[in-house]
Amino acid sequence: MIADDRKNVKSKVHNVLIENREKITINGVDDVESFDDNNVILVVDEELLIIKGLDLKINKINTETGEVFIEGQVYSLEYGEPPKKGLIGRLFK
Repeated sequence: MIADDRKNVKSKVHNVLIENREKITINGVDDVESFDDNNVILVVDEELLIIKGLDLKINKINTETGEVFIEGQVYSLEYGEPPKKGLIGRLFK
């Protein structure tokens, strides 16, 4: 039933460009949830986009356009559950 609900919601467009598994350009990013050398977790269209790799570095973030530029050895990209909002986030929704 959840999948049917997601189909009816108009999604924001986002693009992911991977160059030689070493550079990633992503647009349509709403937030950077967390990052370290092995994982970058982004919020894209109310879902998590999890990038796993080695020596990952966020080189540039453009908050106006929602673009994020990442370098490092990319192993995988995975979409996950929407991030859980804290109490403050739920109150001001």
